[in-house]
Amino acid sequence: MKKLSSFLAIFLSAMILLTGCGTSSSSSPAEAPAAASDSTFKVGLEAGYAPFNWTQMDDSNGAVKIDGSSEFAGGYDVEIAKRIAESLGKDLVIVKTEWDGLVPALTSGKIDAIIAGMSPTAERKETIDFSDNYYKSNLVMVVKKGSKYEGATSIQDFKGAKVTAQLNTFHYSVIPQIEGVEQQPALDNFPAMRIALESGVIDGYVSERPEAVSAAAANPNFVMVEFKDGFQTSEDDTAIAVGVQKGSELTQKINEALTGISEDERTQIMDEAIKNQPAAQ
Repeated sequence: MKKLSSFLAIFLSAMILLTGCGTSSSSSPAEAPAAASDSTFKVGLEAGYAPFNWTQMDDSNGAVKIDGSSEFAGGYDVEIAKRIAESLGKDLVIVKTEWDGLVPALTSGKIDAIIAGMSPTAERKETIDFSDNYYKSNLVMVVKKGSKYEGATSIQDFKGAKVTAQLNTFHYSVIPQIEGVEQQPALDNFPAMRIALESGVIDGYVSERPEAVSAAAANPNFVMVEFKDGFQTSEDDTAIAVGVQKGSELTQKINEALTGISEDERTQIMDEAIKNQPAAQ
C-alpha cells in the first residue's frame, strides 16, 4: 500500500505539472488574435456605391482585397481608408457589409470604423460617433435621358413622378418635399435603383452628385439633374464622415489623419475614383 501510495503521489504530481504546461502553451495562441487585431484597421463598407466604393475582381487602381473574399474594393472611401490606416500605422482590412449591417458591425466590434459615404445624421449620432467630415456633396436626381424630367430645375418639377432612394438614408426622407410625388418603396442599394430606372419602374432616384456622375458615365441612358430650387437639408445630411464606436480613441486619431489630406487632394481622389469606377457600377 505504501508503494502504491507513493506511486499515486508521483503520478498526480506529474499530471499537475503537465496540466500547468498545457495551460501555459495554450495561452500563447489565445493572445495572438488580440495582437493581430491591434495591427489592423478594419473598415466596413458595402462596396456597391460608386464612386465612393465598389467591388472589382483585381487590385488595379489601388483596390484593396476584401476580407474573406477573392474580390477587391476600390473607390473614394477606400483611398481615404488607406490614408487613415497609414497614419495609424496599421494594415487596412476591408470588410464588405450590407448598408443596414454597418452600424451593428461597428457597435459589435466586428469592424473598427465605417468609411462608406455615410452622413453623420443626428439619428446616427445617437448610436455611434463620427469624425470630422471628409467629403461634402449636394443632392441631385438621376433620370433617364430624354424623359420629361431631364430639364427639371426644381424638385417641384417632379410632381407626379415615381421617385425613390436607398433604404435607411436621408435621401429617402427628403422625397416628400416634392408636392404630389409618388414616393416608391426604398431600395436596398444603388445597383437596384439603376435597374429600376432603366426598366421604367421609377422615373428617378435621389442621390449625391458623385454617384449621379458615375451613373451617367456608366449608362448613356442616364442623366444627372441638378436643381436651382433643391431639397432642404442640414449640413450633416450632405456631409460624409467616418463612423466609430461611442467614445472611441480613434476619433481624434482619424481627425488628425484627415487634417493631412488637403481639399485639393480630396478633389483629385474623387476625380480619379469617378474615372476608375467599373463600367457596371
